[in-house]
Amino acid sequence: MKPMIVVDKLTKTYGSSRGIEDVSFEIAEGEVFGFLGPNGAGKTTTMRTLMGLLHPASGKATIGGFDCWAQSTEVKRLVGYLPGEFAFDPALTGAQILQYLGNLRGTIDQAYTKQLVDRLGLDLSKKFRAYSRGNKQKVGVIQAFMHKPPLLILDEPTGGLDPLNQQEFYKIVNETGANGQTVFLSSHILPEVEHTCDRVGIIRDGRLVRVDRVTALKELQQRQLEIAFAGPASVDWFAQVPGVLSVQQGATPEQLHLTVHKDLAHVIQLAAQHGATNIITREPSLEEIFLHFYEPDAAPRPTEQVALAH
Repeated sequence: MKPMIVVDKLTKTYGSSRGIEDVSFEIAEGEVFGFLGPNGAGKTTTMRTLMGLLHPASGKATIGGFDCWAQSTEVKRLVGYLPGEFAFDPALTGAQILQYLGNLRGTIDQAYTKQLVDRLGLDLSKKFRAYSRGNKQKVGVIQAFMHKPPLLILDEPTGGLDPLNQQEFYKIVNETGANGQTVFLSSHILPEVEHTCDRVGIIRDGRLVRVDRVTALKELQQRQLEIAFAGPASVDWFAQVPGVLSVQQGATPEQLHLTVHKDLAHVIQLAAQHGATNIITREPSLEEIFLHFYEPDAAPRPTEQVALAH
């Protein structure tokens, strides 16, 4: 599948302040790609640069084969964009804002737009100044999706949305991806990425430190096992087993707590030989993996990438 977004060694600086440095990745058509990092990591800078709102110091980027700066008009025709803070004329109602933006776009599927409004529970009769933070965000989400663009670039899209609307947003994104549209969303809300994304890029201090499938990232971290035995258990049983990083006595003499990297086969076989009666294993959450890249001693390293999603 051909790429929708290609970013090659993109760098943007703000004088002495950090922006982004040598950021490179590709996003395939029809893929939902998550961009993870805390505030200030470089997510918004990357997205604003792709939208042609900022000009890079060096590097290249294309969307749909068009240069993001030399052909920015063509790029914008392909994109539904939600900025990190959506703002509009405070005197206009939600209906007037969507009508105005729809007229700028041209043909809009009115039935689909109404469906989005109903699903997110937005009152279109109120003026923008009267909206809460969450309702302003709903207007932003709807205007990005309503013309069914080939690509959606969404900067912190669920900011201000309540949990029910967040869940509805996840459904909308999943439907969009299933429809063949491409989604590039930034977030520091980890369940958001787990619910919606095929792959994820992790950015730290302006550098991309990892690009991989969400499922593959989960395999990077160790698993926690609690094993119960019929009789007293010894930590020596597992001390030399490949992949076992640590073994500790559990809450009772019959329990052991193990930290294991990747393959559990050897551990399970040995546990069975020693008469294990119960094994509880806990998968790492994406949050634990994400925090691993932000540990003080985890220096940024060259980006690891996998093939585009199919």
